[in-house]
Amino acid sequence: MALSKIDAIDTEMEEINQEKYLRQATQYYCALEKPLKYGPVIETLPDLISALHREFETNYVNIEMVNHLMLSYKSNPKEWRKYAKFDRYTYTRNLVDAGNGKFNLLILCWGEGHSSSVHDHADSHCFMKMLKGDLREKRYQYPNRPANIERVQQQQEDHQHGEIDDRQLVEIGETPIALNDVAYINDNLGLHRVENPSHADTSVSLHLYCPPFDTCTVFQDNCKKTTSKVTFWSKYGVRTKLNEQ
Repeated sequence: MALSKIDAIDTEMEEINQEKYLRQATQYYCALEKPLKYGPVIETLPDLISALHREFETNYVNIEMVNHLMLSYKSNPKEWRKYAKFDRYTYTRNLVDAGNGKFNLLILCWGEGHSSSVHDHADSHCFMKMLKGDLREKRYQYPNRPANIERVQQQQEDHQHGEIDDRQLVEIGETPIALNDVAYINDNLGLHRVENPSHADTSVSLHLYCPPFDTCTVFQDNCKKTTSKVTFWSKYGVRTKLNEQ
């Protein structure tokens, strides 16, 4: 077998192993409340991106360090303004860095009163840092969430068929997210809905998703589930075309 083909297989296996490790980590990880005492200090957005790339070089990503990096960075509008693209009618998802396919770093822009639907995160980690303004997170129990990781695949298949649960969504908490705060969620902690509670000011947040995902599950109040494709309003500061989202 050609060496190039062997290298390609090894690279594919490494990516698969890291993805599996990250998904398993959602079974136990809950979040840091403050930066690590002896962790690196992140002074700029480029520093944050570089540090994230270093953390994701190994299969065994230190998710606690990833959390620390997001906490350590302090918002500087001069650094992220070029990525902050607003839409009059809905919040926007703007890609900052694709993380070599191992994570996605996005800036989300929320107009006055804008909100997301109730959604999951496809068994990935979601870190959300406030860069401007405030957001409010409402969290819900994940209906029929399997306790055994081996049942996750079956659950995802059920979602694709829009199966209806016989319960209503159960709200389990509401948390304000202020400037430079970092919120964290994964599917074992629940679903969430995020909104800008202000009708006078916009908000901007920085999101890290690992592993990246192309679709998530959206929930209605009656627990009806639909699969939704996730798209980018812009990439690297440039508006995307419809066929490139």
